[in-house]
Parts: sequence; structure tokens; C-alpha cells
Amino acid sequence: MAATTPLAAAPRGDEPVAVPSSVRQGIDFVYVDPQMTTVAKLHQKPRNWLQRIFGRSGDDQKSAPNPVFAGLAQGLDQYQATWGALPQVRVPPGPTLRRGSAGERVGLLRARLGLQPGGGYDEILFRRVMDYQRVHGLDPVDGIAGRATIASLNRGADHYGRRIAINMERAYRLPATRSFERYVIVDSGAAEAYLFEGDRLADTMRVVVGSPKTRTPMMAVLMRNAKANPYWNVPPELIRSFTAKRVRQQGVSYLKDFHYEVYSDWTANAYQVDPKTISWKQVAAGKSDIRVVQLPGPWNSMGEMKFEMPNDYGIYLHDTPNKDLFEQEDRWLSNGCVRLQDYRRFASWVFGRVPQVSSQPEQVLELPRAVPVYMTYLTVAPSSGGVVFRPDPYGFDALAMPQMFDS
Repeated sequence: MAATTPLAAAPRGDEPVAVPSSVRQGIDFVYVDPQMTTVAKLHQKPRNWLQRIFGRSGDDQKSAPNPVFAGLAQGLDQYQATWGALPQVRVPPGPTLRRGSAGERVGLLRARLGLQPGGGYDEILFRRVMDYQRVHGLDPVDGIAGRATIASLNRGADHYGRRIAINMERAYRLPATRSFERYVIVDSGAAEAYLFEGDRLADTMRVVVGSPKTRTPMMAVLMRNAKANPYWNVPPELIRSFTAKRVRQQGVSYLKDFHYEVYSDWTANAYQVDPKTISWKQVAAGKSDIRVVQLPGPWNSMGEMKFEMPNDYGIYLHDTPNKDLFEQEDRWLSNGCVRLQDYRRFASWVFGRVPQVSSQPEQVLELPRAVPVYMTYLTVAPSSGGVVFRPDPYGFDALAMPQMFDS
């Protein structure tokens, strides 16, 4: 029987591949579609970044940097006027400091946080430490000056100012005002998606993004269509390392239980084969080219809809059957693709209506107009008090430091 499922463009399955090392993901985007490079050119040297706060010299004066950039620029000013203006006193490492502690290190901590000498580790210092932890992304926010808090204080305000600058540089690469009628920003630093109508934030939702080992890349790409009731082509590496192992442990009933079909290979002439006739030991050893496909349905890893963005890195947005993941704070869990909290709401927005679908597998739905998707990584967010720092799970801030500051 000939295969009725669509074949992947290459025998890698529906999973991302790594961005080449030549693309410096600390700052650089991958611009998949040429018309999207007008925001910032590939490998653009981030020179004189601070001048960008005061306008886009030489650019169309009818446009301005993205609103995210404007929020971070304002946050930088506020940060420098508050935490940045404090004495940059170094507090030596040592035992954890908490309410009731006393001694020279407590005095230095008070000075570092702009408090009057004397008083020890009193309630005022306790609350000041909590404020510092809250702004600088330290967890837990407990008012206790342990190793992580002391280390953060000793990095100094210049370090955190530079982190704001790095995020401003990333935000500068987002669409300038009046660039598009609508676009999507996927922020892997926050594990959130933002839907923009013009320059107004119309909606937001949680997403699951790549883990620190399988990072979602920073890229700009056009979303052109969606597939309802998609198949999932299991990547060859997972067939070898995971599927074959499960079949050898549980028997071929594993495939039926999880709605998989097996095909002879990855070619257009592939045919369905009986899994009982396959040497799963050979598959586990990487000596087989079989293709394993998960059928459409509520069990499918793609969920009910997949949003396609043609690119060489296998990145796309999709639904997921694992809705409980969106209740977690840790949503850096995928192999690189982006799982949407509410694909129906997302589909309604990108199509401008609720798309009508049937039960037909792999039903292709062309978008009325291609929607730009900017996948970025922001570890600093504007707040009412200036900014709030987030963790750097991908280590992109560390990569960006020498790119921005040659240090």
C-alpha cells in the first residue's frame, strides 16, 4: 500500500535542526525572508547602541523602533537613576546574611544598597534586599543575602546596564513602527507569544519553547499556512533512540497504542510495512531507514493544528495535547519548536476569522496574507519601576557581551 502521508523534505522528521555556529545567536537573527531584513541587517555590528534611544538616524522619520525597544530605553534610564546610582561597594563572600546578622559585611551590604550605616540586618535592609532580588530576577525573593544575591550585587550596575543594552539591541531588530499591519513576536526568554495589530499589543499567550540544550533560535520568518489534523513524522534519531527502545521493551503493541504507522523509507514511493517484520534491534543500531508516522488525533504531538513557516531549521508553531505544561513556570521544554497555549485563539487571529476545517488529515489552510513572525529572546522586561531581569537559560546574554562590548 502506498504511503498516504506527506513526506518530509528531508529524512529528519518534524523536528528542528541547529542554527549554524556562523550565526551569532547572542544578538543576530536568522532572516529567512529577504523582505524582513530591513529592520536590521544580518551580522550588523551593534555600534553606538545608546544613540538609538534618541532616534533612528538616516531612517524614515515616519517610523520608530519597536515599542519593546522604547520600553527598555525608558527602563534603562530608570534603572540608572535608581539601582545604578547606588554605591558600587563590594561585599566579600561569606556566610549567608539574614535578619539579625551583624558585622562588617552587613555594614557593607547596607552601604551597597544605599542605606544609612548602623542598624544591622534590620527590617529595612530585609525589604531592600527583597526589592533588589525582585528586580534582578533572583529566586527565591526571600530577603536573605545568600551566595547568589551577594554575587549579583558584586557584578555591579554596569553589568546589568549592559544586559539591558543587549536586550535593547535585540528589540531594535524587531519590526519598526508602521512596518506591518500585524505580526507575531515569540519571546523565548519569557516563553510568551505577543500578537501585534500594527504597533498595538492585541493579545498574548504562554508558549513552550526549546530547552537549554535544544534552543529555539532567534529568527524572522513569514507564516504562510497552517495544517489541520497534521501527521507527525518522528525524527530518525528518535526512532533509533526512543521508538525502537519502547518497541523492544513493550512489543509492537506500543505502536498501536500510540497510533503510529511504519513505512519502508523516506521516499515518495514508501509503503506501509508490518512492524512485526522489522528488526528493531537493527533500527536501534541506526541500521534502518524506516519512517515512523503518528496519525492525526488528540494524541498527536502536533495537536490539532500546525502553523508552517518555511525555513531550513525545522521551526514552526503548533498545538499540543499536553495542555498542563502551560501551567508551569518552567516552559523551556521543547526540541526547539513552539507549542501554543491556545491554538484556536491564535488561528482566529492570524486568519482574521475562525478557520473552518474538516476531519481530513493534513488539511492545508492558506493564510489570507503571510504573517511575519519574529522569534526573539528577551531577558529583561520593562516594568512600572524600570525593568525586571529574567534568567538567561540559553546563555545568549553571555554570548552577546563580547559582541556588544568586546569584553
